[in-house]
Amino acid sequence: MEARDPELTKELDATLQARRELGPEYESALIESFLEKLDQRLDSTTDRRVRRQLAEQRMVVARGARPRSAEETFAARYGFGIISLVLAIPLSAIAVVQADFAGLCVAWLGIVGVNVAQAAGGAPWARRRSRESKQSSDWED
Repeated sequence: MEARDPELTKELDATLQARRELGPEYESALIESFLEKLDQRLDSTTDRRVRRQLAEQRMVVARGARPRSAEETFAARYGFGIISLVLAIPLSAIAVVQADFAGLCVAWLGIVGVNVAQAAGGAPWARRRSRESKQSSDWED
């Protein structure tokens, strides 16, 4: 079980004590007050976490490494490979019909090349272009 926030525990105890002293007619006002304090605490915690994560991402970018993105998920990385292998079947058939074994070799070299380029992070010219756009957008902040 997670460690509880001592400040929120005090607030809850105070709210419960006030409810005992004031009676049930003030219960909804006391609950609203406690929930408002809880909401403020959650907002500040969320803001702090978001700021920390943004700072970490900026540090990664400043060091020259690529920040992790949604594109680098398991499904995106392996989905591309699976799709290319599924498409390899008709490409192989067309290559064999058109140019026999040499056509098959060329088709599979292309399939392997595309997968290697994707695994390496895309085409070098696309990385360069995205790096240049990031640098220009940094000055706009």
